Amino acid sequence: MSNAPLMPKATAVWLVENTALSFEQIANFCKLHPLEIKAVADGEAAQGIKGLDPIQTGQLTREEIVRAEKDPNHKLRVADPKVRVPESKRKGPRYTPVSRRQDRPNAILWLVRNHPELKDAQIMRLVGTTKPTILQIRERTHWNSASLSPLDPVTLGLCSQIELDLEVEKAAKNLPPQAEQPSAALLPVDETTSESALSSYRSARQEKKEEELDAAAVFAKLNAMQNKPVDEDDDEV
Repeated sequence: MSNAPLMPKATAVWLVENTALSFEQIANFCKLHPLEIKAVADGEAAQGIKGLDPIQTGQLTREEIVRAEKDPNHKLRVADPKVRVPESKRKGPRYTPVSRRQDRPNAILWLVRNHPELKDAQIMRLVGTTKPTILQIRERTHWNSASLSPLDPVTLGLCSQIELDLEVEKAAKNLPPQAEQPSAALLPVDETTSESALSSYRSARQEKKEEELDAAAVFAKLNAMQNKPVDEDDDEV
C-alpha cells in the first residue's frame, strides 16, 4: 500500500484545522512541502477544499495522532487497511476515454518518430491502440495521415512518464550492441606529428602563400592598367 493518504490536500486541511501537529509532521504524512502546509494554515492555499477526516477513512487512528502531538519527532504512519483488496491485473490494451481517443493517432506518430525502438505491443500498452492502426501510421496509409501531428502521449494524458520511461528502457535493452567505429576525422598522434606529415604541411603552406602573392600581383597590374591616363594623341584621328 502507498504511504501517501488518499486526497492528501484535503487530509492536510483537516489535520491543520483539527490537530496540533506541526507543519513538518503533516507535510511528511501527506507527502507535501512544509511551505504548502503553512500556506494552508494561513489561508493562502487549498481554499474551497473541504477537509477529509483520515480517521473516518481508516487512514489514521486517534491514538497515532495523539502520540504525534506529544512527540514532535514522531512521524505519522498510514494505518493498515482492515480489508485487503487484491490488485487487478489489466489484460489487453489500455482503456482510453472517448474524449482522448481522437488523440491516439497523434501519440502513435510521436512514439514512432521519437522512439523507433519500441515494439508494436509496447505502443499498444502505452496508448491503448491496435496493431493495424500502428501499421497504417508507420506506412502513412492512415485515413487522416495528412492532418496528423506528433504529440507526446504523456502530455495528452494517455500514459504516465514513468510508464513511457519503463517501456523505452525495456526496448533499449533488447537492442543489439553496436560496435564503436573509429572516427575517420581524427588521425593518430604519431601520424600527425611525424616528419613527413610536417614536411607536407609546410609545403602546402608555402604553395598557398605563393598563390596568394601571384593573385595579388595580378590584381595590382589590373588596377594600374585601369588607372593609366589616356594620351591625347591616341584620341586624335
